Amino acid sequence: MTKENPTVIVVDDDSDTIEIFEEYLKLEKIPMLAKGFDGSQAVELYSKFRPDVVLLDIMMPDFDGFYAIEKIRAMDPDSKFVILTADITKETKARLEKLNSAAVLYKPYEIDEIVQVIKKLSSGEILILSEQQV
Repeated sequence: MTKENPTVIVVDDDSDTIEIFEEYLKLEKIPMLAKGFDGSQAVELYSKFRPDVVLLDIMMPDFDGFYAIEKIRAMDPDSKFVILTADITKETKARLEKLNSAAVLYKPYEIDEIVQVIKKLSSGEILILSEQQV
């Protein structure tokens, strides 16, 4: 059963991307508890808010998304992530699979798809890493 209003935090170094998510999630009645701009902030925000799902960019300056996943998983092994990235290298895919990141969507992505993935993750559905969007 899908949780109707899962809570999320959004972490991306692009403030325009965060603003778009903020508006869209509001329209979908999905509470965005907080926003951050690097992996270190993701860890702090997760610790404070304990959201159902973390929307997370991988490539960010200073502390990247890998840092956030590792630290958050150490805090909560059941934490759920939707990774949003343009990095389609084999190395990145392998690292994400090893970290069991839950769902990976490659840019460009459809925002409707992200909302569906958030709802599925929050309900406990297991998702497989997506292939590159063509």
